[in-house]
Amino acid sequence: MCGRYATTRSSAELGTLFEALDETDGSLVADYNVAPTDPVPVIRMSTRRSARVLCAARWGLVPSWASDPRGGARMINARAETVATTPAYAKPFASRRCLVPADGWYEWARRPGGKQAYYLTVDGGPLAFGGLWSAWGPEPLITCSIVTVAARGDLALVHARMPLVLPPSRWAAWLTGPASDGLLAPAPEEYLAGLEIRPVGPAVGDVRNDGPSLTSPVPAAPLGAPPDGPVELTLF
Repeated sequence: MCGRYATTRSSAELGTLFEALDETDGSLVADYNVAPTDPVPVIRMSTRRSARVLCAARWGLVPSWASDPRGGARMINARAETVATTPAYAKPFASRRCLVPADGWYEWARRPGGKQAYYLTVDGGPLAFGGLWSAWGPEPLITCSIVTVAARGDLALVHARMPLVLPPSRWAAWLTGPASDGLLAPAPEEYLAGLEIRPVGPAVGDVRNDGPSLTSPVPAAPLGAPPDGPVELTLF
């Protein structure tokens, strides 16, 4: 799963990187510890503007037909295996896909010394996760989910799932291509090979903590074997 991540680039940087018009109105700030229901940047296609737009979305998708937005906190991730058939995600997958920019994401695994946090990132970035978006209510409230796939290679030593990481060559198809299983293909091995699996300190486990120190490396036992099982993270 992806339950925490970092996104720290400015709206101006993201607009340039993703060739998107900025509709955030300065509402986004650097966040090294994004948690469910936080506002996050997403890039989506705007029919009205016939262009990519950068906007703020609340992390945790609220279907347009939901009676209230409270259930969105449980819908931060959409499994690639069922995204096209799950009622809450089927329509967004068909026509409301977005890119979710990130510097990296966090996972927790059990190691000989106990629970260990890892920051998964790529030098230079940015990363773009395949995401879905929805509009709820009269205002409307824009919300999003991150699509996840089975972890591959060394990433599976940390957690069984990972975000659907999209290389730049796949951004356009994700945003505007027809819905198909091909959109959900994992990133090429050579692209994933550039990901760093960095052990970090326990402070990231508390959503009240923020700042670049959360991504600083710490000594940790080597990734010699798969973890005992996924670690349940308590959100403070």
